[in-house]
Amino acid sequence: MIILGIDPGLANTGWGIVETRGSAMRARAYGCIHTPAGGDMAPRLRHIADELTAVVKRYGPKAAAIEGIYFGANARSAIPTAHARGAALVALSLTGVEIGEYTPMQIKQSVVGTGAADKRQVAYMVRTLLHLDHDPRPDHAADALACAVCHAHLHQTMRLTQGAYTQTRGGGCA
Repeated sequence: MIILGIDPGLANTGWGIVETRGSAMRARAYGCIHTPAGGDMAPRLRHIADELTAVVKRYGPKAAAIEGIYFGANARSAIPTAHARGAALVALSLTGVEIGEYTPMQIKQSVVGTGAADKRQVAYMVRTLLHLDHDPRPDHAADALACAVCHAHLHQTMRLTQGAYTQTRGGGCA
């Protein structure tokens, strides 16, 4: 399965394509969409949506995973991020890609094993899990790959769990 991960941001929206085959994962591509600081909001959001649409057309993901917004210390910076996230969700919706949404804590827990992981730990585990010879750069792309890995882990767990449930129900157990 091909999964598109997205780390939304108005100035920098990271994206990453992860391909899974069974439990094996590899990064196919990743990058960052940049918009000019101080530019008008609408053209910046359009640029994010257009670029993500182009990524979907190029790589053909079956699913997409997008990071939620953390409002923690600075709600003011969360608002432009929310706008970028909205542009990404609209682009994904228009392309018909299945969308999974994850909190930063869920992503860190899935990739590193703890929701309190820092950026260096996330980048290291992304590099390790995807068999890369370097940490993905910029950080936004590494975070997007982590989001795709989180979705892959969840999808695999759900598939295994549903398989076990089906076997139990079909096996004559009461």
